[in-house]
Amino acid sequence: MTPDSHSFVSSLLASRMRFRRFLEASEGLNLVLLWAAIAGLMVGLVGGSFRWLVSATLSGRMHWLASLPRGPALATSVLLSGGMVSLGFYLMRRYAPDTSGSGIPQIEGWLAGFFPMLWRRVLPVKFLAGILTLGSGMVMGREGPTIQMGGAIGQMVSNWVRASTEQARVLVAASAGAGLATAFNAPLAGIVFVFEEMRPTFNNRLRAYQAVTMACITATIGLQLMLGQGPTLRLTQFAVPPLSSLWIFALLGLACGAIGHGFNRLLVWSLNCFATLHGLSFRLTGLCVGGFIGLVGWIYAPATNSGEDLVIWAFDTAVPTYALLLLCAVRFGLTLICYGSGAPGGIFAPLLSIATLFSLGLGQLILNWFPDWLPQPEVLAIAGMGALVAATVQAPLTAILLATEITSNYWLILPIMVSCLAATLVAHGLGNRPIYTVLLERRLADADISLPKMNPRNEALDL
Repeated sequence: MTPDSHSFVSSLLASRMRFRRFLEASEGLNLVLLWAAIAGLMVGLVGGSFRWLVSATLSGRMHWLASLPRGPALATSVLLSGGMVSLGFYLMRRYAPDTSGSGIPQIEGWLAGFFPMLWRRVLPVKFLAGILTLGSGMVMGREGPTIQMGGAIGQMVSNWVRASTEQARVLVAASAGAGLATAFNAPLAGIVFVFEEMRPTFNNRLRAYQAVTMACITATIGLQLMLGQGPTLRLTQFAVPPLSSLWIFALLGLACGAIGHGFNRLLVWSLNCFATLHGLSFRLTGLCVGGFIGLVGWIYAPATNSGEDLVIWAFDTAVPTYALLLLCAVRFGLTLICYGSGAPGGIFAPLLSIATLFSLGLGQLILNWFPDWLPQPEVLAIAGMGALVAATVQAPLTAILLATEITSNYWLILPIMVSCLAATLVAHGLGNRPIYTVLLERRLADADISLPKMNPRNEALDL
């Protein structure tokens, strides 16, 4: 055989081998993508139903209370909210204790191989308990429940199709990302959230990335088919602020970094305080916390609920600076109480409202001091949303995309990036750790699972 013919045969064999590998990879990829598309669509429909039912429950409760005389309305608000939260706690503690809190640490723990996930219990209990607690006015977000329900749906689909262990991990991660995409109609944030916050390891990272993308796309389609298109927060499309004002956004990021650091520490403190309850006080936690929220809601309704309507109200209403900051402090404290109690719900939405109130108050002060530097102080609120989430979760890319997508203010991405980077650096410099890493460690400690030595970014878990 001549050298040329030998080279030709070798090239042909190599081409056949590459083609065979391509076909094998394509078959496996298409199969996982198909499963991810189905799971994502289911997440979008379930999450959309959850979102609609929570809103309907909230509005129905508020309209009923508004139709009552003042005295009976107070008693009804306290008893109704207390009863709803108490029932939600009963369902959670009796049938699926793993559904407490946001559910994100549970998903991360499952992906790391620490916890089981019983989707047959998690899915219905998180759905019903979430409607009860969020519908009662608790200062918590729906993103936590939709993320955990998304992960449960991913596991459900993997069981249906008899997926391998690795395929099941991909589907659970993809469906969890689809849950965040569904909660805020933010598919890009859902994709990045999986790899930046959960940080799972896969045998084929590219295949997993494609599956996550597919699930977030179909979830968003399912959500929009149910609830329509458009951003979650329908705000003004603001003009790009001048480059000379970027220092103001950096200053905002510094402040949000410090607030995020304090929020994380106080949130863990609140969880520890509620964890000391036993006996009757433990059993009455839902009734007492829910009743207190009902009382606060009767006194001043904007202080309760997840906060999305509050964000729009704050943008559209002329509110004095002191009132914005006071309401910010009240919601800050209520978020600690609600999440610390262990109720099923997330913290993203409350953080967005806290950041909005604080940033609008700061924007009014800057407008008075430097009227030419920032013509539209409301843009600070959009950047502040991302900055506080970035400081708390230590996931700046997710925070940047979330703030951009939920408000549809894509032209503000540069100031949002400046604020998120500054907030992340300050929080990290203060010793802040990602809140979901801390919460996962608490759950592992409660389960008496020993951990390897970890650095501040928790890379030993390699989630």
